[in-house]
Amino acid sequence: MRIAALDIRACRHAPASIAGGEMRDGQEIGGLEFLVYTVRTEDGREASMVGFAGRSALGAAHTAAASLRPFLVGRNALDRERAFHDWRTADRWWHHLPIHAYGPVDCCLWLLAAEAAGQPLWRHIGGARSEVPVYASSLVLSGPEAYAAEARAVQAAGMKAYKIHPPGKSLVEDIAIHEAVREAVGPDFALMSDPVQPYTFEEALRMGRELERLGYLWYEEPLPDEAFGALRELTRILDIPVVGTEVLAKHPWSVAECLATRVVDAVRADPSWTGGVTGTLKTAHLAEAFHARCELHTTIFHPLELVNLHLNGAVTNSSYFELLWPVETFAFGLDRPLPIENGIATLPETPGLGASLDWDLIDAATLAEV
Repeated sequence: MRIAALDIRACRHAPASIAGGEMRDGQEIGGLEFLVYTVRTEDGREASMVGFAGRSALGAAHTAAASLRPFLVGRNALDRERAFHDWRTADRWWHHLPIHAYGPVDCCLWLLAAEAAGQPLWRHIGGARSEVPVYASSLVLSGPEAYAAEARAVQAAGMKAYKIHPPGKSLVEDIAIHEAVREAVGPDFALMSDPVQPYTFEEALRMGRELERLGYLWYEEPLPDEAFGALRELTRILDIPVVGTEVLAKHPWSVAECLATRVVDAVRADPSWTGGVTGTLKTAHLAEAFHARCELHTTIFHPLELVNLHLNGAVTNSSYFELLWPVETFAFGLDRPLPIENGIATLPETPGLGASLDWDLIDAATLAEV
């Protein structure tokens, strides 16, 4: 199964619900930019997967094609482990691609293998469970009332938990948001907090104590993932589990120290930012050896989210499947909705991914083919 070609499309899709929206960096988002990777083999097989592109799909596509196409063409598509290690070396020497560049290629290689084996991906990589509970993950909203209203909607929709991404501009406001959400959903509904590293150490400690008082399930990325010393001390002091590592490059090696010296209580990984299926499995299994959770991180785009669901079905130390809310903002790229009903995601039983990409939408969204 020799690789004959790697095709990459640069795409931009503008869902109505995000047009004119703003991220914490202050820049408007009028649309979502993404890549589509397609690996073709000499025997006529092919597999495609969406990839993250940040704010420039055109820039990401040209960079990825220049590095990954000559690296992949001519390799056996089944030699995923060899490619993973060879790419680590090649990337160190002269490429230095973003953390999201290699993952979709690795996903394509695994999909080719699963389809050839006649197995759904989650069983091919080590089937563990056919159903996974789902939690909804917020965008950054306007204030306590908005978060409380969304939490109630998430609860009414049957989701099993809700995670807050607070504005992170004022610790007082962030605490008020978390209090309002707890009051809105009652004492027994599972809640998490992901401030995305806005705090000083002292602020992170105070926020952690408030989350403990409010009965939150975990506290994610209160400080930068690379702030090992400060995170280790925060983890030591707090009772609420501290979660991190989702934006560390070079999984699983970069995560080993975090687990061995308890920088965080639980780690994060996903097939978009962690080196595909291969990197995510390595990180999850590494965490398992330390009796730690590997809470799989949303990949944003639904084709990648479906790969993430397969990974959730293949490991036992991820508590939930994370789904960005509102769902309709990101529900594009597949020929069918994600298999979720009443807060439970059911793993596909058909070979490979269990769905096809929505090529009509992708064709309409394509800016260039590289």
